[in-house]
Amino acid sequence: MCRLLRGRNRSPGLHPLPAIADPTSPKRLRRSRVGAGTQPAGSPRGGAGGGPEREEVSPGPALPSRSQWPGGARGSERRPPRSPGGGAVLGAGPRPRAGRGGSMLHRVRSAVAHLVSSGGAPPPRPKSPDLPSARSAPSAAPPEAPRSPPARAGSGSGSGSAAPAKTAEARASFSRPTFLQLSPGGLRRADDHAGRAVQSPPDTGRRLPWSTGYAEVINAGKSRHNEDQACCEVVYVEGRRSVSGAPREPSRGQGLCFYYWGLFDGHAGGGAAEMASKLLHRHIQEQLKDLVEILQDPSPPPLCLPSTPGAPGSSDSSHLVGPQSCWSSQKEVTHESLVVGAIENAFQFMDEQMAKERRGHQAEGGCCALVVVYLLGKVYVANAGDSRAIIVRNGEIIPMSQEFTPETERQRLQLLGFLKPELLGGEFTHLEFPRRIQPKELGQRMLYRDQNMTGWAYKKIELEDLRFPLVCGEGKKARVMATIGVTRGLGDHNLKVCSSTLPIKPFLSCFPEVRVYDLTQYEHCPDDVLVLGTDGLWDVTSDCEVAATVDRVLSAYEPNDPSRYTALAQALVLGARGTPRDRGWRLPNNKLGSGDDISVFVIPLGGPGSYS
Repeated sequence: MCRLLRGRNRSPGLHPLPAIADPTSPKRLRRSRVGAGTQPAGSPRGGAGGGPEREEVSPGPALPSRSQWPGGARGSERRPPRSPGGGAVLGAGPRPRAGRGGSMLHRVRSAVAHLVSSGGAPPPRPKSPDLPSARSAPSAAPPEAPRSPPARAGSGSGSGSAAPAKTAEARASFSRPTFLQLSPGGLRRADDHAGRAVQSPPDTGRRLPWSTGYAEVINAGKSRHNEDQACCEVVYVEGRRSVSGAPREPSRGQGLCFYYWGLFDGHAGGGAAEMASKLLHRHIQEQLKDLVEILQDPSPPPLCLPSTPGAPGSSDSSHLVGPQSCWSSQKEVTHESLVVGAIENAFQFMDEQMAKERRGHQAEGGCCALVVVYLLGKVYVANAGDSRAIIVRNGEIIPMSQEFTPETERQRLQLLGFLKPELLGGEFTHLEFPRRIQPKELGQRMLYRDQNMTGWAYKKIELEDLRFPLVCGEGKKARVMATIGVTRGLGDHNLKVCSSTLPIKPFLSCFPEVRVYDLTQYEHCPDDVLVLGTDGLWDVTSDCEVAATVDRVLSAYEPNDPSRYTALAQALVLGARGTPRDRGWRLPNNKLGSGDDISVFVIPLGGPGSYS
């Protein structure tokens, strides 16, 4: 006889009507094993459980999309079983209790009568207020045009019933730097992995400070969106207090103005890069507020800033100072070092803000940060990550940054693993070996090096050496804990070792290396530039090739043409991207072009208004 199918959904006041399979139907019903145990009605089920066999009917009513399932779209391991025709398994809800809503015999008779009258078609399932039907379910909206500018990254996670919807919208949004002034159509072209059109600020719009050139292109499919971000700003800093300790009067105050450029190469999502592009220069501004009057005073910086009278800690503490014989002399502190310290602190505060707001999905993933600050005649280049900056001056190449990778920071990482072995979780060893050690090599002597060594030596292999090395691989394949290929940057507070709960953030530093270039020491010509680029440029382009492109492109333009630097940035991006061919994007030498996001700033070293 027929097997009874108990309906999954119920209408208010109605009991589920069993569906009777037609034994004469040419399509045999496929059996599926439904997991044992009681589960609330309407929850997705699936898999090979140990429960009773249930039948499934095809076709069936439309079920919610993956995003509408309990647990969100990530619950792929709990997909509801489906029939060959797309219907869902009936009977996923709990069994009705005996004696509830009439006798079972009455329901069987009603089902048989309906089966005979309808010619073998299964009875229609009652509508349920819990699961949307095919008509009532919201249709998939067309892809929303990317938005520019995006919502404020530092606005917090928010609260209330609309928070999940806002979070989903924020994750799906795609934004590019506002100075690109992209229309909705331009944003769609910028997000096209196939065309990979180069984007630059329009010539008709307001030019970037110093006639800076900028160009970018999306990756070839490495990530869903372009995870690079950029920022170019002119920031005014109003002093917080005077050296005497009295609050500065707004009418008397003379602040400072600094120029700011930033490139942020995101990974594991673009949230951290977007947040840093909007807020890092504000943190630098905040750190410089205490230095406005000091930097304008040619005398050496004071050792301590006076406290406001009546403020905590303003009492006399001279009795705490030891004998002067303990101090040989006061260390010399320059104004330049104060600015360097302000930039370093700003990076730290930016990273701390990301840690606080990571729960609100405002700063998912992490990013490398390359920042340039021009202040009082000097250029400060701060780098945390694997981006790069070089100065091309009269054909000479001056490196202004260093890439921070597992190879370049091997000894720092090994030292931390040696001093704090609990960070390795018993899964890694701080020692480095030329290759992975095999168990059969226990007791043999093999080459190794530790945190104190730049060369190699031999040691006897012990059981602990079989663990995975903290730093492995070489070149672009070098990784920390077999996971991440950069050792400095912002964010990555949720980054864990694959298939583990071991955090990687303790080994990653947010502090940049800051190099200073004094513009007043040289007389620069219009062809002297500072080139900033994310690793998408430098993976396939050398410093010498960039210098050759600088000479070739700029020589084709008049020295006073402000568009020459944008043309140079576009040429650098196009040269690294290559052209599409049968086997991907290729360079003129037929080598693979860069498949990564590429972002480039070209900053003329003449400063504002020098070339007319």
